[in-house]
Amino acid sequence: MIGRSETEPPLTVQRLSLEHITDRTPMGGTLLPSGVGATFRVWAPAAREVHVLWDYTKTPDGTWTPRRTGQLTKMEDGRWAGFVPGLKHGDRYLFHVLGPVGGTEGPKRDPFARDLTDDPMWPNCHCLLYDPAAFPWHDAHWKPPLFHELVIYQLHIGTWYIPVGRNNGTFLDVIDRLPYLKSLGINAIQPLPIVEFPTMFSLGYNGVDYFSPETDYAVTADDPHLPRYLERVNTLLHQADPRLKPYDPADIVGGASQFRMMVDLCHVYGLAVILDVVYNHAGGDFGDRCLYFFDRKPYGNLNDSLYFTDRGWAGGLVFAYWNRDVRQFLIDNALFYLQECHADGFRYDEVSVIKQEGGEHGWRFCQHVTDTGRYLKPEAIHIAEHWPPEQAVVTPTGQGGAGFDALQTDGLREAIRSAIGQASAGAAAFVDMDRIAKELASPLLADPWRAVQCIENHDLVYKGRDDRIPRLADRTNTRSWYARSRSRVAQGLMLTAVGIPHLFMGQEILEDKPWHDEPGSPYQIWWEGLESDKVMLDFLRFTRELLGVRRQLPALTGTDLNVFHVHNGNRVLAFHRWLAGKGQDVVVVASLNERTYWAYDLGFPLPGYWREIFNSDVYDGWVNPWVAGNGGGILADGRPLHGLPTSATIVIPANSIVLFAK
Repeated sequence: MIGRSETEPPLTVQRLSLEHITDRTPMGGTLLPSGVGATFRVWAPAAREVHVLWDYTKTPDGTWTPRRTGQLTKMEDGRWAGFVPGLKHGDRYLFHVLGPVGGTEGPKRDPFARDLTDDPMWPNCHCLLYDPAAFPWHDAHWKPPLFHELVIYQLHIGTWYIPVGRNNGTFLDVIDRLPYLKSLGINAIQPLPIVEFPTMFSLGYNGVDYFSPETDYAVTADDPHLPRYLERVNTLLHQADPRLKPYDPADIVGGASQFRMMVDLCHVYGLAVILDVVYNHAGGDFGDRCLYFFDRKPYGNLNDSLYFTDRGWAGGLVFAYWNRDVRQFLIDNALFYLQECHADGFRYDEVSVIKQEGGEHGWRFCQHVTDTGRYLKPEAIHIAEHWPPEQAVVTPTGQGGAGFDALQTDGLREAIRSAIGQASAGAAAFVDMDRIAKELASPLLADPWRAVQCIENHDLVYKGRDDRIPRLADRTNTRSWYARSRSRVAQGLMLTAVGIPHLFMGQEILEDKPWHDEPGSPYQIWWEGLESDKVMLDFLRFTRELLGVRRQLPALTGTDLNVFHVHNGNRVLAFHRWLAGKGQDVVVVASLNERTYWAYDLGFPLPGYWREIFNSDVYDGWVNPWVAGNGGGILADGRPLHGLPTSATIVIPANSIVLFAK
């Protein structure tokens, strides 16, 4: 193989040893803990030969050439295996596959590769061997939040935060902003998919290399800014806990390590990491070197592509769930992120497609991946996106369900967004508060805490789709009092409803532009506004402090909710939150009326003094000198009202949300 291109067949055949190979040998290229070399195991049932290429050298013209090759042995189960001594962490490799008669021949990337090179770049990149034991984790004492206490913040690595002078955001840039996220009060981040995708920029849902992080999300080893990133990471590590050992320069090299570093620092800062995984389809633009037609059958019939069917979805191909090996590949991928990368759970993209296209096999896959993940890491959460939302998705597998822990829902989201839009039509317009009231406790679910509640997300407010909340609230001026106050009501209702709140990046600072996944687009978050736009700063304070109230009051993370007053004409609704045996009952009052009610008679579940613990009107020009409020509390000693044993006369500010606690 010396002196020949990786795209050409090997000149000589050296069959690799089967030393260290058993039926429990992991798939892909795997370094042995003893340090003696690496095993290779790959699924290519129709291939006539599979070789490993390694010991790459770069020629003066910039071409990378492998100097060593070895042929794998075909096993009875359609897998090929072999052992290469002397390989170590960071070594390059590729497979070379000779397909069946009439098929193709050429290089293939390892579907299980943990990292890819940036030189050469995708799609001609090489795989990199990665030693899981090489990364110095600091999260030994980490415990993720309980499911019902989660507050999720969804972000896109490439565009959430782009430092001045950089082309796009990276894993290390997320680390740089962890103090901001911690101070916000969320306790989990949910990045859009982080696996390698074929396009220049992407939402992430067209991935093709499922075990490798997107190379554009990494800072390259030759980047002159990498030492500064390392210094910043170590500063943050020390600020969190001076006892933690700093990272060495070698620890920050490569996308796989930088991704793990992001997870590690998130845990140090008290944030869970919930990964967005796409198990309903892969690709788009596959290229010739990925898992597409991996055993190199003739191109043409998509059902011969090994991992996929001929059914399309979102520009890619649906996985072949009928095939046990394909299902196992996806389960292995989930376990890789849970165990080796320390992820705290998943948001599963479009489970409805898995069910629709995979039938009983797709449903069985969902059951297997949730059961296996729960067995090996019971504290990890499994969140499904399934349209329409169905109880069966979160029903335990033992009862025939898919076994997910939580489910994205759209009932409350659409009710709130609709009401905000209706209110923007003016004081005389009809506003359907009843619709909100019916969705506050997710009536479709037997356990309403399992509902993931949002009013914005990556699908909804992507450029060309729907508007962000401030634009819905006032289509002519997103900084007007109407936009500010109605947006606070929308955010407040989501954060006080039953379920797991989900914020989309920028939502916490009243970002009014749609978003786009192209880093150079004009639709990036206006972080500079926090220095110059008091409206954004005030809205951030509002969100941060309401999240603080949510943490302090157990009733707001429980499941008990009673809507006891709805008046569409007044645009007012009120509901009671409580947690049996805990006390600290909470009454939430929301109004989308453009005028203040100075003497509104409202029922209360218990007599006595109720503290006014939160009033959104305070945050309009913080501290609002003209705030309408209740002087810190009210006395509920009136007649029974609204089905409750007592009542009080309260002040309800215009376009507001007010919380009272016992």
